[in-house]
Amino acid sequence: MKSRERGYSIFIKPIFLLVDLVLLVLLILLLEVLSKPVWLFPIYISISWLILSFSTNFYDTKRFEKVTQTLTSVIRQFLLFALVLYAFIGFFKQPDISRLALAKYLSFSFLLITFFKYLLLFLLNKYRKNFGGNFRNVVVIGDNKKTNQLIETFKERSDFGYKFQNKFCVREENFNLQSCFDYINNNNIDEIYCSVAEVTNKQLREIVNFTDNNLKVLKFIPDNKDIFTKKLVFNYYGYVPVLSFREIPLDDPINKFLKRSFDIILALAVMIFILSWLTPLLFFLMQLESKGPVFFMQRRNGIDYGEFYCYKYRSMIANTTGNQTIKGDDRVTKIGKFIRKTSIDELPQFINVLKGDMSVVGPRPHMVKHNEDFARKVDKFMVRHFVKPGISGLAQVSGFRGEIETDKDIVNRVKYDIFYIENWSLLLDIKIMFLTILNAIKGEEKAY
Repeated sequence: MKSRERGYSIFIKPIFLLVDLVLLVLLILLLEVLSKPVWLFPIYISISWLILSFSTNFYDTKRFEKVTQTLTSVIRQFLLFALVLYAFIGFFKQPDISRLALAKYLSFSFLLITFFKYLLLFLLNKYRKNFGGNFRNVVVIGDNKKTNQLIETFKERSDFGYKFQNKFCVREENFNLQSCFDYINNNNIDEIYCSVAEVTNKQLREIVNFTDNNLKVLKFIPDNKDIFTKKLVFNYYGYVPVLSFREIPLDDPINKFLKRSFDIILALAVMIFILSWLTPLLFFLMQLESKGPVFFMQRRNGIDYGEFYCYKYRSMIANTTGNQTIKGDDRVTKIGKFIRKTSIDELPQFINVLKGDMSVVGPRPHMVKHNEDFARKVDKFMVRHFVKPGISGLAQVSGFRGEIETDKDIVNRVKYDIFYIENWSLLLDIKIMFLTILNAIKGEEKAY
């Protein structure tokens, strides 16, 4: 089961950010806006720009965004940047830097960053138009004036990077949603645009469930139905209004870059300062009770439903196979009970984090055979695979870790996981991480 391919597009926004930071620092040197010490002003500018950019979503540029919208975003960014810039003199007591020098620096920064932003967007549009890169395969469900306008926009504006593949006419006698779904899966379709004016509520639910369970992006061409009561994202493709059903924060390359950087730094720290001495110690203690390897590897499903081997410290007798661990399981060793109770057995998953299979925080990965069962029984279960699985997650710190005893356990776990995916932030990750540490210190009832 494969979702949309991103290719090298994940690097686009980080490149835009890097270009701007380089320009800001170069201008400091060229205009000789020197502070005491000299490194203070460049660091202050770089950190301030990063914070402002993330706060205003400055680099969240849509491929269908108008020129005027981009300019408005730049002006808003620089109005805030001006306040931060002039605060530098008073906050750090820098009498040698004049306000005139800062005004000159601000003006040149505005002109250069605006120029390069439009230049990079122009080159990106040319790349999509002339080389067919950074594209999304799309289909349209519905046949009316708005859907036809949208299809024409896809065909005429190749710089948007959408490749129209097919249109499904709901009102045709031989129309069948399952045939539509089969086409989408068999032709690597990335996004589905659905006219809500032409589908019944039942069909709408089927389309939503299909896209959630098959990792496809669903967007709506609106009418006056009750779809407006939902929290949706509204955009224009040319003159055609389009609603996005779900926007995932970690689809944003800058957010993805931030999370990956956080993961790598934390994983390296844990491996160097904890796993380096803990692993040989646990290996020695394990051999006293049960001969066998220190690590236990198990196939799990990760992002886009791909399989990987999840690492854990072995907590059972060697060569153990079978069902999920239950309370009082006699396969668990004495040292195993301790490392499970304290969640130490999960620490080797920082190796998975470093490899890129997992993240520090995210939906917990299940065994492959359990995933197959849950995907059939639990609605929207597949949404969990839009992001990388985590060592800990919001569901786990909210009381839904360990053994799945009833259907309610997995249903609630999925609800928390979907909330996390749709509301991700770095602060939420940090909060979950600290709650995980506290729970490990206290010991958890279902950690057996």
